[in-house]
Amino acid sequence: MSCYAERFLKNCLLLVSFVLAVSCKKEQPDRSANVSCQDKPFIQEFHEAFRVGSGNAENEVRSIAVDQESAIWIATAAGIFQKKKDSRDWSSIISGSDNGPAYDVESDAKGIMWLGTWNGLLSYKAGRLERVSGPEGPVSAICAAKEGIYALGPRGFWLNEGKGFHKMDGNISRSVRDVISDQNKGLWLATDVGLYHWTKTGLTHYYKTDALISGYAKGLALDGNNKLWVGGLGGVTIRGLDKKEKELKPENGIPSVYVTSVRYAPDSSMWVGTQAGIVRFRPDGSHSLLFSRRWLMDDQVNKIAFDKEGTAWIATPKGVSAIRKRTMTLAQKSDSFYDILMKRHMRAPWIAGQAHLRIPGDTTSWQPEDDDNDGEYTGNYLAMESFRYAATKSPEAKANAEKAFGFLKLLQEVTDTDGFFARTIVPSDWKNVHDANRTFTEREKADELVKEPRFKPVEVRWHKSRDGKWLWKGDTSSDEMCGHMFGYYFYYTLVADPNEKKVIATHIARIVDHLMKNNLNLTDVDGTHTRWSVWSPDKLNRDPEWLPDRNQNSMELLAFIKLAYHVTGNKKYENEYIRLIKDEKYLENMGEVTNQNPAWFIYFDVVLQAYLYPILLKCEKDPERLNFYKAHLNKWFEKRKADHNPLINFIYSYSSGQKAELDNSIDFLVDTPLDLIDWPIDHSKREDLKIVRTPVLEDQQVDALQPASIRMTVRWDKNPWTMAGGNPQVEREPVFWLLPYWMGRYMNMIK
Repeated sequence: MSCYAERFLKNCLLLVSFVLAVSCKKEQPDRSANVSCQDKPFIQEFHEAFRVGSGNAENEVRSIAVDQESAIWIATAAGIFQKKKDSRDWSSIISGSDNGPAYDVESDAKGIMWLGTWNGLLSYKAGRLERVSGPEGPVSAICAAKEGIYALGPRGFWLNEGKGFHKMDGNISRSVRDVISDQNKGLWLATDVGLYHWTKTGLTHYYKTDALISGYAKGLALDGNNKLWVGGLGGVTIRGLDKKEKELKPENGIPSVYVTSVRYAPDSSMWVGTQAGIVRFRPDGSHSLLFSRRWLMDDQVNKIAFDKEGTAWIATPKGVSAIRKRTMTLAQKSDSFYDILMKRHMRAPWIAGQAHLRIPGDTTSWQPEDDDNDGEYTGNYLAMESFRYAATKSPEAKANAEKAFGFLKLLQEVTDTDGFFARTIVPSDWKNVHDANRTFTEREKADELVKEPRFKPVEVRWHKSRDGKWLWKGDTSSDEMCGHMFGYYFYYTLVADPNEKKVIATHIARIVDHLMKNNLNLTDVDGTHTRWSVWSPDKLNRDPEWLPDRNQNSMELLAFIKLAYHVTGNKKYENEYIRLIKDEKYLENMGEVTNQNPAWFIYFDVVLQAYLYPILLKCEKDPERLNFYKAHLNKWFEKRKADHNPLINFIYSYSSGQKAELDNSIDFLVDTPLDLIDWPIDHSKREDLKIVRTPVLEDQQVDALQPASIRMTVRWDKNPWTMAGGNPQVEREPVFWLLPYWMGRYMNMIK
């Protein structure tokens, strides 16, 4: 037994635990135990966005509070607004000449709302708005304490203990940014010149670095242990009764040194707002971040409030964000995603694809669009429905799998060729498609050829089908072939009856025969191979321009031909497979996949490799080659564990028969947001991460893998370590989540 296998089996004996109440258990007491997770309810957070009005001033929200009726109150640059509990509409509270900039809102125990504005203090109860005498405007901070109401601003400091407001003594900075009760008839005040502790009998000023990280204090909160959290420039200072006890800085998980707000949540976590999002610190020492438009109207957090249900209401310069919670299981999450998939991501004749949003971020404005990889990702969908059927015997899953296979088969038939297949199809009356037909000038061809000697100037990408119903797109790529074969294998293995198996076998054989007739390349209707679908030894082994693709494409071709032999039993495929291994050293080429030169590594190749392992491991019968594939898979997987990619983890488990990395897979499934919009994510603004540029062809990356909740929505071609990206005019199809989920269900790893 290898050291790796021994370590793995030892790890399999451990109980797997993961976040948010999804519990895992060990099925058997012996070393070969199957590890599985029982699907139990967990807390799913989701974001609800609120624009207050059409102008910038209304949406510049400076403070926020919740009243006793769960209405939301905000102070904005355009005045005070209120939103009733179950409404999305905001009403202006102050009208006429009194309306203007507002700074703070606060609710007291008697149900009175206190409103700090440019020209003083107002109170509101039972629909009645009154101006309060005493405090001089502007009133920028309000505190409702047991002993009364405090109002503060640049012109003074007032207290109302039930008999009206009177001005208090105390040489306090006029730049008060936050104020809270000390729970003992005193106040803590955050100012631009430090922290104050005020009582009627004295005043203490803290501003030196032995008391605070810096003298600029912005937000205050007391935690469950009565420790004072002071947020400001540099991070958070945590103080006991009379001294600093701890500091939280970017190295402790705070994404920006500009801390703007601190609030203690009903679940005993502390929410720290910054100029780069909100980080939540929990009593167990863990923390989590919310940032980007997926979670916040703006990454700058001005204030935070909580309602009776535990929803966090967040004031930002661009509107209000609500972070809500719902209890659900993975099965319920699967149902939710499947519903979205059927509503917005299946287009005729049965293509699984992303949705285009005419209005960025607005799913009601969705429309279908073509994509180069429609075939590949419908192959993923076909595999998903195959696993769903195998796990549940759902007639719907079987019918949908049949329709998905029908589309992939149509991609070949629509070309009217002997085996070439299209990237995708659209109805012939579509007016807007990607990569419309065009011509290249000789100068353009020269420029492109110098940049990329393998460049192929495809001028006619879109062709009309013989029956006139469809436009089909050519120049099909190698990733399409991999995605098709991945889907075909699982449809054949898990779903098809004997008659359907014959149809699948004939279809696969037609494609592989086409390759064998064309020097092992996918040949377009122009009589030449497509830009990327090249598997010929003449290219891979003898043309230096194809050296970067030699290892990957050798692996691909072995899998394609092996699958053709597996489903047909025709010895000509096995003979060609052996020839490539013995005469053209394709197995040796494949052996170098895990040693890929970093200059030629892209993450997409990792996923294409993953598609191939089930075919190679499950269809190979020769013991020596099977051992080679097993060792190759193990070495490959060791390099991919850190990605915490559930598709890779479950493909490994299926292919190897060993249950691996289940906790990381479940973490992803739990943490994936319900929001599938591809919101732009930019980690470069964060100070708690390092941006690295390892020799990877793709992009800049972060030094620590981020949770699914704050990564770009994915198709699995995306590098999970990517620093930045996203397009809010795209809603991703949720197959990226549903496929690994149903693989886990089928393998009984998710119960």
